[in-house]
Amino acid sequence: MRIARFSINNTPQYAFVQTDSNDGKDYLVALDGYPLGSRPVSPTGERYALDEDGIRLLAPIIPSKVFGLAKNYQAHARSMYEKGQSVSPDAPSEMVIFTKPSTSVIGPDDPIVYPSFSHDMNFEPELAVVIGKIAKGVSVENAMDYVLGFTCVNDVTLRDLQGSDPMWTRAKGFDTSCPLGPWIETDVNWQDAKISFTLNGEDVPEASGTTANLIHGIPEQIAAISSFTTLLPGDVILTGTPNASGTLTPGDEAIVHVEGVGSLRNVIVQGE
Repeated sequence: MRIARFSINNTPQYAFVQTDSNDGKDYLVALDGYPLGSRPVSPTGERYALDEDGIRLLAPIIPSKVFGLAKNYQAHARSMYEKGQSVSPDAPSEMVIFTKPSTSVIGPDDPIVYPSFSHDMNFEPELAVVIGKIAKGVSVENAMDYVLGFTCVNDVTLRDLQGSDPMWTRAKGFDTSCPLGPWIETDVNWQDAKISFTLNGEDVPEASGTTANLIHGIPEQIAAISSFTTLLPGDVILTGTPNASGTLTPGDEAIVHVEGVGSLRNVIVQGE
């Protein structure tokens, strides 16, 4: 099941995304409420084509918290070391967890704003987990029971500031640094989801990988994070980028692809 958040004539709504068996196109089936609330939601009977005038996909969720895992693939840890961005080619044995504020979240086709205080913006394509119910102190064995679904994310990072800011607050948390979308998919092979990246229409093979190579798996991530904070419905975990990251410049078109979810497109624009 795919759950989307969209606007029609600038009014946000939620919808199921369904493929029409006749024309093969995807349509938004509008819902009468918030799918993560306490009240069950139902279709309103309204249906919209994704390319219909006045329809725009939004970030599928606005989380209260976004957590991310750094160096959670050996290939990415090695790549950072080779670029002089890490003191060791080995991934750390303990989870390296960072946060992004909710104001960093944007949706499909929204612009990623390149801030004037940075000169090295990088892409990081990843699979993101969306929490479906309150999770506190959950076990690894039960962790996936708290997941609503998955979406694509580009963990945009200001690499030059990451080196000078040990908390990564500006490097990871600036406005527009967390594109999510295009929707939440509840049925994903999260144990072996292929991740890839396209830059200006060209595949970037060195940025591809699979969640099968995660060092700390998704259940372990949920259990670890819920051990020190309460995860709320709609909160998001960025599970890690699988391989080498790369440079973004104003005018670039960045597309994250996750098998079983879809594709997330954004364009880079220069900030003031």
